Amino acid sequence: MLKTVFMNLQGPLRALCVFLTLVYSGPAVAQQLGVPQSSVVTLSSERLFAESAFGQRVLREIEAEGVLLGEENERIVAELSQEEKVLTEQRATMTAEEFRPLADAFDEKVQSHREGQRAKLDVLARRSEEARQTFLELARPVLIDLLRESGASIIIERSSVFLSSDRTDITDAAIARINAAIGDGSAAENGASE
Repeated sequence: MLKTVFMNLQGPLRALCVFLTLVYSGPAVAQQLGVPQSSVVTLSSERLFAESAFGQRVLREIEAEGVLLGEENERIVAELSQEEKVLTEQRATMTAEEFRPLADAFDEKVQSHREGQRAKLDVLARRSEEARQTFLELARPVLIDLLRESGASIIIERSSVFLSSDRTDITDAAIARINAAIGDGSAAENGASE
């Protein structure tokens, strides 16, 4: 019945009906897709990374490397403690002149290990930051699509917002779409490193 009435409309009245149909169905369609209609939407970048397949993979890898680094550090500390104990025992049987080069060499060794471990921690931290940057580059097209679909002109970091409706948060929709687009990101990272 409505279709027949619509088909019989002519000129400006038909154009007005088409316009109103588009205006009122656009938000409904976008809402059905899980995208709020708002001029401003919010997103939690921390959740976006941590709850995405990409972020979870990276966090697992970094955690595993951190555990290995911690175990290595404990082994080094145990070895240095044993060496220090031996050196302390030798101190009783040596003159100050004989002991000084051994003590200096030990101090140098401790400093070298400390710097080496700190450098490894720095590499791990850089890797985490680089992974986040790669993730944001890969996620950017998805976020642009969500921005367009929502009719928004801006995405604001959720943690920077004093008060907003949960309806403006696109984080869950973004995570689902990013997971569908890039998965855990290992293919993209491997392709970039080759």
